[in-house]
Amino acid sequence: MGLKKTGSPDGLREVVERAHARTPEGLVSQLREGEAEQRRWAARDLAEHPASAMALGEALLQERDSSVRQAAFTSLSRIGTDPAVNALLPLLRSEDAELRNGAIEALSSLPRVVGPRIAALLQDSDPDVRIFTVNLLGELRHEQVRSWLLQVLHHDAEVNVVAAAIEVLAEVGTPADAEALRTVSRRFPADPFIDFAAEMALQRIQAN
Repeated sequence: MGLKKTGSPDGLREVVERAHARTPEGLVSQLREGEAEQRRWAARDLAEHPASAMALGEALLQERDSSVRQAAFTSLSRIGTDPAVNALLPLLRSEDAELRNGAIEALSSLPRVVGPRIAALLQDSDPDVRIFTVNLLGELRHEQVRSWLLQVLHHDAEVNVVAAAIEVLAEVGTPADAEALRTVSRRFPADPFIDFAAEMALQRIQAN
């Protein structure tokens, strides 16, 4: 078996054998069947094959190795197509925080493709999905982020979703958002936290 130099001039390590050909089909098979390092290389190499987006998403639902997961997320970000976003969005419903956070990070790197999906995500029947969408907005470099957050402040009926939106707006808001923050507590008069959070956010954006 061949040897390959590592970063150390004295170090050598065994090259990992690839069980399948480096065709898209072979890489997908290796992603599903190989050892962890083989799966990681397959996930990485599939970035060059945009049609593999769904296979990468399906693999993430089963994968337990963090390094393989990270490679798959990176490849989906590099693919950056609607199918890549379709593969990532179901992970917002995962009970696995690592998968959710990885999906949010990958989606946040694709503002042009993700942007058209935000309105539907903010209307999702699951308040947790709406919260994770608000978290995504905190990372998404899109010109409509503030508008989406204000939509949540004005219309979302779930106090935890609104609280998450206030927290993000404190980071990305401008003085133009002050009135929305002043009035949001009227929608939740029985919840003093919203009033407190809104006041803190207001102070922060006015100080910027």
